[in-house]
Amino acid sequence: MNTNAPISVLNGQVKLHQIQDGFKTSIDAVLLAAACPAKTGSHILDIGCGVGSAGLCALARINDTNLTGIDIQPDHVLVARKNATLNNVSKRCVFIKADVRDYDTHGFDHIICNPPYEEAGAHLVSPHTRNATARGHLNDQITIEHWIKCSFRCLKSGGSLTMIHKAAKTQEIIHALGKSFGATEIIPLWPKAGKEAKRVIIRTIKHRKSPSRIHHGLILHQDDGHYTENAENILRHAKPLE
Repeated sequence: MNTNAPISVLNGQVKLHQIQDGFKTSIDAVLLAAACPAKTGSHILDIGCGVGSAGLCALARINDTNLTGIDIQPDHVLVARKNATLNNVSKRCVFIKADVRDYDTHGFDHIICNPPYEEAGAHLVSPHTRNATARGHLNDQITIEHWIKCSFRCLKSGGSLTMIHKAAKTQEIIHALGKSFGATEIIPLWPKAGKEAKRVIIRTIKHRKSPSRIHHGLILHQDDGHYTENAENILRHAKPLE
């Protein structure tokens, strides 16, 4: 397993080693961390943590929080631990090899997750096994429902689940949440003003019965391709995505 030289996100607040033939960190991880409503003293679970990108961004944003990350790929777990050391937060986090289908540790305040955007058989398979697994090309038995059931098992009552996914999967996600979650918020991520959202963040609360609501969302880019001021504040300056 070879790793690249560390990249920096959040304007250098977080540094990340990545696996050369693995899935690469994108702004999705930073946006996911920014949308997590954790407060000081919370314990966050990152399901499918990869190399720790989203979870470590959450730790950088919120003081005195703790993080547990699980991933099905042992190489990801090893690099996530390396990244925790690189960012001087090893005492605040633990990374474990585990499968969302049977992980069953209870009591987390918040869960974040970035499930694979594609299902097995829906596209060409990456020639790199690590990348293919991270993208969902190979695990054809793992569905959105598994991610949500794992979240329900592991959250405290009143705890939050925050997920980023393709906008086209919104209906499937809402259906899978069923009556186990409520107060669901849908936050569209617009590439530019007037363009169709390709991603959404869905934030929801275990055992809450309040109605759902749709936010105005976040416009990521100006017409000239630069980030908007709001996006810049989140991606560079660790502001929350509310």
